[in-house]
Amino acid sequence: MSVGAASRPAVAGRATAAARTVGALWGFTRPHTIIGTTLSVVGLYAIATTTLPGLALGDGLGDLWWTLVAAWCVNVYIVGLNQLEDVEIDRVNKPFLPIASGALAAPAARRIVAACALVPIVLALTQGIVELAGVLAGLAVGTAYSSPPLRLKRFPTAAALSITGVRAVVVNVAVALHFSTSLAGVWVVPGPVWALCLFVIPFAFAISILKDVPDAEGDRRHRIATFTLRLGPGRVMAAAMAALSLGYVGMATAGALLLDECSPLVLVAGHLAALAALWLARRGVDPADRAAATRFYMRVWMLFFLEYLIVPAACLAA
Repeated sequence: MSVGAASRPAVAGRATAAARTVGALWGFTRPHTIIGTTLSVVGLYAIATTTLPGLALGDGLGDLWWTLVAAWCVNVYIVGLNQLEDVEIDRVNKPFLPIASGALAAPAARRIVAACALVPIVLALTQGIVELAGVLAGLAVGTAYSSPPLRLKRFPTAAALSITGVRAVVVNVAVALHFSTSLAGVWVVPGPVWALCLFVIPFAFAISILKDVPDAEGDRRHRIATFTLRLGPGRVMAAAMAALSLGYVGMATAGALLLDECSPLVLVAGHLAALAALWLARRGVDPADRAAATRFYMRVWMLFFLEYLIVPAACLAA
């Protein structure tokens, strides 16, 4: 056998190991949250550059890039810290996660989390006080949510408020204000961003309670008193549907009437279509079916992504 032929299995083995490592790292980031963060930042950039005077889409792309890097790092810090604190729970609820499955060692995960806390702070120090405040707020809430002594995830209301606060206020207001100050030199949060804040409050609340519906067993074993355990999965899903429907109807009516910077047609059509998609996704889902509840939860995330396309599109159309 030739040397080249003998080395092929070793090369293939190294390639397989590298692919597994990349897959574990990607899974550690919780990709659906990374996609949501990316669309949020890009959507807020699009709103700022199309609504603030003196700006055009395409201005400040370098600023957009570094803001994305900081946001990605904060995102990975929050979800990574949660996985480090919840290894035993995840072995029941989410055994596919890389630490719970053994695909990623805990010491390596800790190094990633530490780096993802340090990098956005360093970046924010060069990007201005608004980004620094947003980064520190995101890191602080993420730490309080997952880690002792606070570990807010133990308390349903505090857990929901934590997730809602980061998604609705920290991301939207801090990122939008950063773009307005760094690109236009004004301390202004555009009207469509305030509308997004109001919309994301019920949406983030729904996400925060729906995420626990498939995880009831692990939370019960470890005495995490989620709304699902207190109220039952059916009531939790009904509450989430009510909150989401309220948000969509509000954006299709009040948003279309009050936001001069947006095309009413795009706002109405986009949000009514999304509302129809939401109820279509809900149809036939048994809240007690873990797999079905997980699929529905991920579809709600997809609708969250869609919001950061609808509102910027409405601004562009106007």
